[in-house]
Amino acid sequence: MDGEVNPREFAASDGCGPLMPDPLRSRLSLRQRIFEHVRAHGHAARTEISRALGVSAGSATTLTADLIQSGLLREVGLPAREQGRGRPPVALQIVPEAGYVIGIKLAKDRNTATLSDFSGKVIASAVTRFAPLKRSLTELLDQTDTLIAALLADAGMALSDMKAVGIGMAGVIDYATGSVRWSPLLHTPDEAFSVAFENRFGLPLYLENDCNMLTLAELWFGAGRAIPDFAVVTIEDGVGMGLVMNGQLYRGAWGMGLELGHTKVDLDGALCRCGKRGCLEAYLADYALVREAVAAIGIAPGDDADVLAALYDQAREGNQAAAAVFDRSARYLSLGLSNVVQLFDPALIILSSQRMDRDFLSPSELMADVQRLTLTRGQNPCRIEIRPWGDLAWARGATARALSSVTDTLFSTEAI
Repeated sequence: MDGEVNPREFAASDGCGPLMPDPLRSRLSLRQRIFEHVRAHGHAARTEISRALGVSAGSATTLTADLIQSGLLREVGLPAREQGRGRPPVALQIVPEAGYVIGIKLAKDRNTATLSDFSGKVIASAVTRFAPLKRSLTELLDQTDTLIAALLADAGMALSDMKAVGIGMAGVIDYATGSVRWSPLLHTPDEAFSVAFENRFGLPLYLENDCNMLTLAELWFGAGRAIPDFAVVTIEDGVGMGLVMNGQLYRGAWGMGLELGHTKVDLDGALCRCGKRGCLEAYLADYALVREAVAAIGIAPGDDADVLAALYDQAREGNQAAAAVFDRSARYLSLGLSNVVQLFDPALIILSSQRMDRDFLSPSELMADVQRLTLTRGQNPCRIEIRPWGDLAWARGATARALSSVTDTLFSTEAI
C-alpha cells in the first residue's frame, strides 16, 4: 500500500482514547465516564473503576450492570498477567459490535478510509487514487461514495451498519457547521460540505481539518495518549499543525487557528499558494521544494513526486545546490518550530510526513536548532519526534472523532 502504515499498528487491544485526566470530561455523566475509562484502558475491573473515578463500589456495580444491560459493556476474564490467587477476577470490556464508524482522509490524489468498531479496532481499510485535480463538491462526494463502497465491500458490511463518519481534509474548515471555507481540493469556497454529505449518505458527518484528525490519531492511539500538551506538525503539499492543550484538541475561536504554514517568516519572501508572500509553507511544502528543484536546480518539470525524487537523488549524490534546498528548508522548519515552542511550550512536537527523510532531517540537530532559537536555555527542552505516518493514520484520527461524537450523543441526555 505504497508505504502506508498498517492500521493494525494502532491496535485497540490495550484500549484507545486519552489516558490523561481531562477536567472537561469530569462534567460528563458518571455512566459515560465509566464507559470511556473502560475503552481507554481496554479492560477494567469494577474495583479499579471505583478507585480511578472516585466512586463507591456500589455505584460502580450498579452503573456497570446498566451498561452491560444496554449492550455497551461485557464481562471478560482478566489477562493472565493481571490475575492473582483465588477466584479468577472479572473485568469489563467494550462490546465491539455496539457500533461502527468510518474515518476518511480526502487528499489531492488519493482518498483513504478505515472502518472501526466501538472499541476502536480497525475492521477494514480502503484507498482510491485519481488525477491530482481540483474538484466540484459533487465530484468530491462521488469520489467519497466510491471509497466508502470499497471499504464496506472489504468489511462485508452495509452503510446502514454505520453510526457516523469522520472526514479530514486540507483547508479552512468550520468544524461546528461542517462548512469548508477554503480547500485546495475544491474549485469554490464556502461549501456546505456536511449538509451535502448527510443528505446523500444519511449519516452524521464530523468534518475537521486533516491535521486535526492526525492529532486526534496521536491523542487516541499514539504517543499523545499520556501527554496533556503536545503538537503535531505536518509537512506535505502544505504545512499544518494540530495542538492538544490539557488533553483537549485546540481549534481556535473560529476554527482557523494553528495555520502554522501561513505564519510569516519573511515579509518579502517567496510566494505562497495562498497568494501572500513569506509564509512558512512557501519554504517547506512539497510545492515549494518542487519550485526550487525546477527553478534553481534545473530539474525538468513533471509530476511533483517525480521531481521530488529527483531532487533527493541529486542531493544524495553530492549536488550542492540540491543539498542547499534541503538545508534552507530545515532552517525555516527550525524557525517555525521554535515559534511553536515559544508560544505553547508543548512537551512533545511530532513531525509527520510521508516524505520525511532522515538523510536530511536529524531529530537531534533539529532539537538543538530549535533550542538555540528559544528562551528555554536548554532547560526542560521540548522533545521532537519524526513519524512518517501514511494516510491510514489520518483516517484513524477521523474514526476517533466519529467515535467521540457518537459516544457523546449516546450519553447526551444523562444527568451528571
